[in-house]
Amino acid sequence: MIDLHTHSTVSDGSDPPARIPELAAAAGCSAVALTDHDRLDGLAEARARAEALGVELVPGCEVSCEWAPGTLHVLVYFVEPGEGPLQDELARLQTDRTERNRQMVERLSVLGLPVTLEELAAEAGGDGAGRPHMASILVRKGVVGSVQEAFDRYLARGRPGYVSKARLSPRTVAEQARGSGGVAVLAHPLSLQLGERELDSTVAELADAGLSGLEALYGRYSPDERAGLADIAHRHGLVATGGSDYHGTYKPDLTVGTGQGDLSVPETTVTSLAERRP
Repeated sequence: MIDLHTHSTVSDGSDPPARIPELAAAAGCSAVALTDHDRLDGLAEARARAEALGVELVPGCEVSCEWAPGTLHVLVYFVEPGEGPLQDELARLQTDRTERNRQMVERLSVLGLPVTLEELAAEAGGDGAGRPHMASILVRKGVVGSVQEAFDRYLARGRPGYVSKARLSPRTVAEQARGSGGVAVLAHPLSLQLGERELDSTVAELADAGLSGLEALYGRYSPDERAGLADIAHRHGLVATGGSDYHGTYKPDLTVGTGQGDLSVPETTVTSLAERRP
C-alpha cells in the first residue's frame, strides 16, 4: 500500500520531513508522498531518509484554491524544487503565509492571547508555520484544552483570530502543475460539502479544468464514501487516489498509511498518476 497525503513541520504537521518515510516504512508502505501546504522545502530531507529505508518518495504539495462558498484544496504530485511556474507561485504563497501569520499574531495579541512570531517559528521548526502551530502554543499555555478548541474559538474561518490567505483557481493550479511536470488532484472532496449531484458536476468541471485525480480513499472517509467517490472519479476519467492526511499530533486520529486503521491505497495509484504527467 501507499500514502499520498502527509504533512510535516515544513507546513502544519508535528513531525520533521524525515520522520514521514520512517512512519511509512513502519506501516508497510512502498511509497509515500510529502504534501506540505504551499511548500516543497521538506522533500530533500524526506527523500534522503526514504532512500535509506527503501521507500519511494513521491514529491508533492497541497495548495488552497478559490471556491464558493468555501475552500477547495488541490494536491500536486511530481513537482520538484527549482524553477517552474508552480514553484514561482509557491514562493509567492509562502510570502503571503508569512504576512498572514504576522496579522494573526497581532489579532491574537489584541485578544490578550500570548503568541509571538518567535514562538511560532520555534513550534514549526522553521518558516512553514500555520494555524495548527498557533493552536498548539495556545494549548501548551493553557488558553484552550485542545487544538480543536483553539480553532473553534479563535482560529477557524469567521473566528476573531482568523485572517484569510491568498488562493488560486483550481484551473491555474492544474495548468501550473502541468507546466512544472506534475499532475493535480482534488483533495478530500467531501470537504466541499456538496450534495451528490452538485459534487458530480463539480468534479466534471475540475476534470475539464485539467485535474487528473480525485482523492477518493481519504483517511477519514467511510468505506461507502470511498466507494462512491471512486465511482465518481472513474466516471469522469480521473485517477482515484488516496492518503491519510497525516498531521501528527495535530490530527491524532490519523496514521501514515492506514488513516484511522482501515485505509489501503493500492500501489498502482502512483503509476496511474505518473501516466497522466505531461
